[in-house]
Amino acid sequence: MKITLKDGSVKEYSEAKSVYEIAADISEGLARVACAGEIDGKVVDLRTIIDADCALNIVTANDPEGLQVIRHTASHIMAQAVKRLFPDAKIAIGPAIEDGFYYDFDSQPFSREDLDNIEAEMKKIIKEGHEITRFTLPREEAIAFMKEKEEPYKVELIEDLPEDAEISFYDQGGFVDLCAGPHLMSTKGVKAYKLISSSMAYWRGDSEKARLHRIYGTAFNKKDELKEHLAKLEDAKMRDHNRLGREMGLFTTVDVIGQGLPLFTPKGTKMIMKLQRWIEDLEDNEWGYRRTRTPLMAKSDLYKISGHWDHYKDGMFVLGDEEKDKEVFALRPMTCPFQYYVYKNEQHSYRDLPYRMSETSTLFRSEDSGEMHGLTRVRQFTITEAHNVIRPDQAEEELKSCFDLAMYVLKTLGLEDDVTFRLSKWDPNNKKKYLGDDNYWESTQGKLREILVESGKPFVEADGEAAFYGPKIDIQAKNVYGKEDTMITIQLDCAIAENFDMYYIDQNGERVRPYIVHRTSMGCYERTLAWLIEKYAGKFPTWLCPEQVRVLPISEKYMDYAQKVAAELKANGVDVTVDSRAEKIGYKIREARLDKLPYMLVVGQQEEADGTVSVRSRFAGDEGVKPLSEFIDQICKEIRTKEIRKEEVPAEEQK
Repeated sequence: MKITLKDGSVKEYSEAKSVYEIAADISEGLARVACAGEIDGKVVDLRTIIDADCALNIVTANDPEGLQVIRHTASHIMAQAVKRLFPDAKIAIGPAIEDGFYYDFDSQPFSREDLDNIEAEMKKIIKEGHEITRFTLPREEAIAFMKEKEEPYKVELIEDLPEDAEISFYDQGGFVDLCAGPHLMSTKGVKAYKLISSSMAYWRGDSEKARLHRIYGTAFNKKDELKEHLAKLEDAKMRDHNRLGREMGLFTTVDVIGQGLPLFTPKGTKMIMKLQRWIEDLEDNEWGYRRTRTPLMAKSDLYKISGHWDHYKDGMFVLGDEEKDKEVFALRPMTCPFQYYVYKNEQHSYRDLPYRMSETSTLFRSEDSGEMHGLTRVRQFTITEAHNVIRPDQAEEELKSCFDLAMYVLKTLGLEDDVTFRLSKWDPNNKKKYLGDDNYWESTQGKLREILVESGKPFVEADGEAAFYGPKIDIQAKNVYGKEDTMITIQLDCAIAENFDMYYIDQNGERVRPYIVHRTSMGCYERTLAWLIEKYAGKFPTWLCPEQVRVLPISEKYMDYAQKVAAELKANGVDVTVDSRAEKIGYKIREARLDKLPYMLVVGQQEEADGTVSVRSRFAGDEGVKPLSEFIDQICKEIRTKEIRKEEVPAEEQK
């Protein structure tokens, strides 16, 4: 048989060989660092026997696939350690994930002390150097084997496999786990690992099933790589909006109000108001939108017309019971069907289009408790939503306009380099979920693909991520922990107008169905605020700060001048406070720095006499003494232009 290697060279063998044996034949050094093989593009175990011509690549820890194998093996070592320390624990699933691995257990909750003890036990297992071996069993024998070991979750997984499936197991020092692999050859191959945290998880992600306890960990090939990753995690914790936003007093949550229902403090509310006023003025005055205001709920009849009742009911808060109540209402999960009736309130000519309706919409979605996190996934949120009714010949231009608006908003917020782009398509294998036929979806998806190609932005295509009525351009971003969410969406809908009997009168006097573009310009205010907190670590651009300036009188004697300075700043639209506490000026400056304020104005005898202020900023430290009028001009320009001023002096040097 002929084995074509990655460099194009060919190895010939007269008998079958394992991937590991071929690696050893190439180089003993390569065999020592090998993690897996890649046969004709498919990652396989080193133990895999090759008995026919193929292309083979030996995967090492320098390859992403190799790192995944190390992490998968680490998850099994962790499970073995848990079973040693907690013999009654039942094992569920333990995959490698993007930044590490996890394993779910039916057991007691795990404390940090427990995780440290599990880590220590993992060290022993690794040092013992158990050879990891693979074996298979027929399905019925595999079920009996796992029943004998009293592992009900593994039994369920096997029972879900086809009758003729090959059931593979891995054994490491007597610990046997159901697994498809691949794995390292020995436990000694795991050299750098750390258990990060534990949390609750549902079996198979179903809140109706058993509550399990998940341990998250990570592993790398080298200790330096692990150290660097852990440092990034520490930075992520410091930036985590769920922690930092609460510490800064921007929002809170209360158990008796409910999960996913955040309360915004005056500071957080002011930030959202600034974003909202900017977006509304931008859309209405510069991009040709008309503002609407529609109800927060509607009868089920509306959602049945739109199709949401059939396609989205499980994600809605329904008020009433169709079998008992004459009328059943639901809180709105989106604004589109409401705005369609605003459009229908008047007859429109082809000359009236595009007819762009925008609304600051409060929406409600029944998220699972396990899915909610801080401000990024909530049950009530407010969104910059619009529906643009257009002629078919306007689709390309209108889609591009919506894309350009979204990119302008991202650039202004300083977020344009932090996003990725996805063309969200239908799932052709599950057509019942969607309106329209194959031609409809190919056509609409093609129009959105053209916009992305023309933009020059790299993008991915994802089946099954479209709305039921049309495909989407989704602008995605990751939080500090790497979890991706949709921030902005642009959707083309050529079908729903039929449901609502929407039309316009064309130049021949005929009624014609319009197309509709569903879009957001910034997305959800709550999610965007979370994103901004994490992006700037709480050090927001001046225009967004709830407190832009704090005036610091050196002593009580200069309080009147401090109030005068504050009054002039307020008159110019600057958010300013006065620190009137009887504290030393050094303490006041340190407090203002900890509060991440853009500007502090120190005033005393000389400043009062000269009509000046001593300016200290988050950006440059001591900026010197300036006339008050000059500082007002400076900060007003910074706010008006929405400048994102960079820090010139590290915080630790701003003394």
